[in-house]
Amino acid sequence: MLLFPHGVDSSESSMVRKRRTAAEEKAGTRLVVMLVYPGVMTMDVVGPLEAFAAANAESHQPLYRLAIVSMDGKPVATSLGIRLFPSVAASRIAGPIDTLLVSGGRGQVEARTNAALLKWLRAQGRKARRCGSICTGAFVLAASGLLDGKRATTHWALADDLRRHYPKVTVDIDRIFVRQDSIYTSAGVTAGIDLALALIEEDHGRKLALRVARALVVYLQREGGQEQFSSRLQAQFTDSGPIRDAQDWAMDNLSADLSGPALAQRAGMSERTFRRAFFAETGETSREFVERARVEAARQLLDEGKLPLQTVARRCGLETMDTLRRAFVRRFGITPQQYRERF
Repeated sequence: MLLFPHGVDSSESSMVRKRRTAAEEKAGTRLVVMLVYPGVMTMDVVGPLEAFAAANAESHQPLYRLAIVSMDGKPVATSLGIRLFPSVAASRIAGPIDTLLVSGGRGQVEARTNAALLKWLRAQGRKARRCGSICTGAFVLAASGLLDGKRATTHWALADDLRRHYPKVTVDIDRIFVRQDSIYTSAGVTAGIDLALALIEEDHGRKLALRVARALVVYLQREGGQEQFSSRLQAQFTDSGPIRDAQDWAMDNLSADLSGPALAQRAGMSERTFRRAFFAETGETSREFVERARVEAARQLLDEGKLPLQTVARRCGLETMDTLRRAFVRRFGITPQQYRERF
């Protein structure tokens, strides 16, 4: 399968390209470059680019010129097993880059050790008006040094890896995308579309961004952070022992009494000893752990059916709709009703 970005035709003549480039320069067209490498996730590449292409279509103007770029210009294998044909080799980019984006995918492990790629990215990223990454493309951006001293995000499942490998980066996991200065990073997969919409709004206003969002049938701005889209409970479990036993029991009995004294009794400890041991082993209090567990269970119930919110609250041990609402807002930044309507 051949994949070309909108506005790129491999068969057009140089004269046609020159005429088109002149027209685009007159219209103030911005060059958006997506850097790819073997093993990229297809949606990381085409999702954001389709948003920019939709901006062209909705505005009836060449607002963006799109280019998929690899180091050598040769086809790259993607996560789907199809080959993606870049528009051009990195060394042959014509004109100043307005927006430079790095796609994500399993191939980022090799890409972030590619000296030539990192050198090119570092140089072009500093010259471009803005640069950023999609999902795990943050690892490549970090390896180039462009994220040093910056806040950034990536796919929630690999946030700890990003922190460990690149300690100069401040990882903000519960964000759909993060901007600091001229550097932008987005969370997992579809968050690349959210980032593209934000960039379109930044360039051309909310009205156009909203039209693009409607055309793509997505929200212009999702509320809350990416954690709401993962099923993983963001809590630390100990490997063994009485604390883990108390945690396991709590997870299986969310509607029971899960107060500190009750869990301490389950662990066979005094309340004071349990409180200290729990925090030392998990990095959070037992109360925080219990709220995380109950709110996550409530989120799953909201995903699975149409139970009344009062029933959801009671089943998860939160008792009342008001308690559920306050805990949900603390955890996800939106109310249970908003979550049900949106997701």
